[in-house]
Amino acid sequence: MTTEERLYKLEGIVEGVMATLPDRISSLEHRMELLRQEVKAEMAGLRQEMREEIARLDSKVDSLHQEVKAEISGLRQEVKGEISGLRQEVKAEISGLRQEVKGEISGLRQEVTADISGLRQEVKAEINTALNRLMLYFTALATALALLTLFAR
Repeated sequence: MTTEERLYKLEGIVEGVMATLPDRISSLEHRMELLRQEVKAEMAGLRQEMREEIARLDSKVDSLHQEVKAEISGLRQEVKGEISGLRQEVKAEISGLRQEVKGEISGLRQEVTADISGLRQEVKAEINTALNRLMLYFTALATALALLTLFAR
């Protein structure tokens, strides 16, 4: 085969390829458009799934938030109840201690009063004894003076 024949053959091939090229390009463009539409549909589906998932998670977060609020509220009520109970216990304990202290003070007052009364009686007895002795001494002195006066005359 000569160069010229080869050239004609190549021209035929090129013309054949050129003739089918627009159809192939059109076919590729059509396939690319279909792929774009598939990708868009897939993206739209994924977006919708993501929105649904986000909405579900938001709902779950809201639910958990409500649970936490309820739990905190319950704990607050428990703590308030415990504090109130402790206050009552402390008040009762203080009241009991006051009564005990009042009883102790009253008992001590009675003891002190009894001790003072006893001491008064003892002091009175001592004073009476001392006065009786003094009277005896004065009586003895008066008797001695009377005897001296009687004998001195």
